[in-house]
Amino acid sequence: MIDTAFLITAFTTLFVVIDPPGQTPIFMALTQGMDSRTKRAIALRACLTAAGILAMFAAFGEAVLGFVGISMPAFRVAGGVLLFLTALDMLFERRTKRREDRAEAEEHADPSVFPLGIPLIAGPGSIATMILLAGQHPGAEGLATVIGVMLAVLAVVLFLYLISGLLGRLLGKTGLNVVTRLLGMLLAALAVQFILDGLRAFGFAG
Repeated sequence: MIDTAFLITAFTTLFVVIDPPGQTPIFMALTQGMDSRTKRAIALRACLTAAGILAMFAAFGEAVLGFVGISMPAFRVAGGVLLFLTALDMLFERRTKRREDRAEAEEHADPSVFPLGIPLIAGPGSIATMILLAGQHPGAEGLATVIGVMLAVLAVVLFLYLISGLLGRLLGKTGLNVVTRLLGMLLAALAVQFILDGLRAFGFAG
């Protein structure tokens, strides 16, 4: 039976990595000038694309690691470091700047698969997080739980995409920056926990 603590940790970790509030301004920029129906279709396709990719890595990511000779504790340490760097980017707004630059560089008529689905939602950080979470509870039940948590987070992403216009008016750029920095602080602490768990598995930490 999966405990409630794992569900809360999994949801929180994936939420701060994907960063739905930080995604919203990028979605607004990429869909500027489009009608509401088109925006809804793009939002749905982006989330479905990301869900498929993240579910695939949750199911087969650890097997791929084993095939190339990488242990789960080693991946926990590496994943924790990656998440910590992501947290630093969120705290100092470097992540938002890169996302905005990437959005400006893309001229695709339909941004749902790229860059929204990949790599803005299903990026290196969220993929690593899915593999780490699935590795904590091996088996069908653990996999189903992690995928369920991921779908819950993507439901939040979809909801914020759909109300992006209203949210942008309510929070403004300053409000979105404050939310992103708060999530960055939380992600930094979770990243350190992943690193400690990996070191503990190697016998380096008590």
